[in-house]
Amino acid sequence: MTDALVLEKRGNIAVLTMNNPPANTWTADSLKGLKQLVEDLNQDKQIYSLVITGQGDKFFSAGADLKLFAEGDRSIARDMARYFGEAFETLSRFRGVSIAAINGFAMGGGLEVALACDIRIAEAQAQMALPEAKVGLLPCAGGTQNLTMLVGEGWTKRMILCGERLKADKALQIGLVEEVVEQGQSLEAALAIAEKVAEQSPTAVAACKQLIQNNRSNHWDQGYILERELFVDLFFTEDQSEGVNAFLEKRKPTWLNK
Repeated sequence: MTDALVLEKRGNIAVLTMNNPPANTWTADSLKGLKQLVEDLNQDKQIYSLVITGQGDKFFSAGADLKLFAEGDRSIARDMARYFGEAFETLSRFRGVSIAAINGFAMGGGLEVALACDIRIAEAQAQMALPEAKVGLLPCAGGTQNLTMLVGEGWTKRMILCGERLKADKALQIGLVEEVVEQGQSLEAALAIAEKVAEQSPTAVAACKQLIQNNRSNHWDQGYILERELFVDLFFTEDQSEGVNAFLEKRKPTWLNK
């Protein structure tokens, strides 16, 4: 693990803070660290959700440090593209629910890490952009794909091809974020959502997330079939019996996550 990532566990919630001042930029080490951290959390059955935020009150994350690419070294570009891709794809496949608490500027790879999360909450002063084309680059950590899935081609092209920067209210309007809160309130709002996740069966959540994201690479018809298969698979889990019986007995379930 790297000092640029600070992990805190609060019950069933993991809180990850990007901590590389002044702009919480990503490095090779922090990207490798993120991948390993998510893989470790996937093995921790007590963790149901992951909240990601940035240190300080100005930047969520400004993405990669452009000094890395100043020499035009293709080997560095190839390595960094791989590190970004592996880290954020691993994040998108996190077993539980991932929530980005966007507490400031989210630029380039800083927005892409939020796009890799399941839910995004932005503070009112936050601004978001994928400005890579302004410096002769392109988003290589899922930005072109994930943004299109969230907001459609039109706004994706405005943001990437035209370099348009969005304020939080516009991001909410087009579906880039799910909620906007006052300055300093994004972490609290994200934790509140994470608490709701803890009320759900972790095994059911993991199955539902798999189904929701299934149509990224498969046809809807395959999703319908998989939906029925995973429904039956839940009857091999202890959480299924616990959840149904807790409801019938009018008590809170105790999830065993297996």
